[in-house]
Amino acid sequence: MLKPIIAERNEAVAEYAERTPAVRWALASLALSMLLSSLGTSIANVGLPTLAQAFNASFQEVQWIVLAYLLAITTLIVSVGRLGDITGRRRLLLAGIFLFTVASVLCGVAPTLWLLIAARAAQGLGAAVMMALTLAFVGETVPKAKTGSAMGLLATMSAIGTALGPSLGGVLISGLSWRAIFLINLPLGLLAFLLAQRYLPADRQMSKIGPKTDRMGFDTVGTLLLALTLAAYALAMTMGRGSLGLLNMALLLAAVFGTGLFVFAEARSASPLIRLAMFRDPALSAGLAMSMLVSTVMMATLVVGPFYLSLALGLDAAVVGLVLSVGPLVAALTGVPAGRIADRFGAQRMTVVGLIGLAAGCFLLSMMPTTFGIPGYIASLAVITIGYALFQTANNTAVMTDIRPDQRGVISGMLSLSRNLGLITGASVMGAVFALASATTDTTTAHPEAVAIGMRITFAVAAMLIAVALAIAMGSRALTTRPSLPGDVS
Repeated sequence: MLKPIIAERNEAVAEYAERTPAVRWALASLALSMLLSSLGTSIANVGLPTLAQAFNASFQEVQWIVLAYLLAITTLIVSVGRLGDITGRRRLLLAGIFLFTVASVLCGVAPTLWLLIAARAAQGLGAAVMMALTLAFVGETVPKAKTGSAMGLLATMSAIGTALGPSLGGVLISGLSWRAIFLINLPLGLLAFLLAQRYLPADRQMSKIGPKTDRMGFDTVGTLLLALTLAAYALAMTMGRGSLGLLNMALLLAAVFGTGLFVFAEARSASPLIRLAMFRDPALSAGLAMSMLVSTVMMATLVVGPFYLSLALGLDAAVVGLVLSVGPLVAALTGVPAGRIADRFGAQRMTVVGLIGLAAGCFLLSMMPTTFGIPGYIASLAVITIGYALFQTANNTAVMTDIRPDQRGVISGMLSLSRNLGLITGASVMGAVFALASATTDTTTAHPEAVAIGMRITFAVAAMLIAVALAIAMGSRALTTRPSLPGDVS
């Protein structure tokens, strides 16, 4: 029954895609939205010492400038994706860009620390909308055969935003003031808003697509439960710098309890935030699990890398920054080619190839002696990053290509959420593995050889996590390529 409606929608997308200039400008608005949301994640970190001095605050206080942004994204990204499915993705994306831009201005003029933190939370809400709906909009703007290329472009912009943040923030703070790291979003946000308003396709009537139960309304109870559960987990992973104190354990227990309540509520909701039946799709479940595992591993390069480079190899801060920038730079250069490769050879196949590259890079780091120095680390990091770029683009393409149009927003939000949860988990878990493997409670004063051993063991654990992701990928591929059985629903 749905096939004629979906076929008609696909024809409309193909017709729109023929307007090449409009499609390019639409993709430009999505790419700029992704750039801004990624830039907002990384640009504030470099300003924390300056902000601590400006507001006469402790590190524990100013770190909430970063945490407020990340918590807003993590707790709300699935909900805003679902809201876009219900109310219209174009209008919600425009609202998200507008909120992000206004909140950036409020951050830049904030007279007190706590007003700045509140404005950062609002900025994070805008970023959650932008992150969730940019991926969802790919299906609205490009034909299916070009999905990988569009996903590669968005991955490239995300990498550029992450890489550009620290260096751009440093330049703005030294040349102007800390306020400039937020006010820079004003002209960029206005440009993204104007492009999106002019070139993104209009919202279509979604009421004809999907079962009646999905059209009844917004799941307020599920949204609240999911937000509280994710907030508890994120705080458990970030507070105390990864230590498992009583507060962290209590928050983890609250997250487990909240997960149970959320599943119970969704199973009985007439209009659930997340349809639990979606997880019967092996491609979706595998894609989300692999995304979280891979993001956990990628966080190890950011957590362990600086200590290894500065303490084991004896590099100064400037050189450490240059070496670490190789990863995002390689990701930015390989994102679009990775998308084209996924389009040509198949997303599932390239997902496996990307995971193999990640495993190879982690294995190299787990075996690398310090005598290999900077070249050895950069070469291994490049292998990891190329594998990650290929995996992320191919996995996003595999997850987002054949889903129902009225579910694109929520599934896009879940995909972004899996990545964020992986990064949060990786910062805590991989950091704890490194500290344990280094056999020291204070890694800043550890012996160089102990740091090197800690790095090798950490990436050996990372390689095992990638091996788990590879097993999931192969299992999912076997399930999705099995012959159709009588009674299967297409």
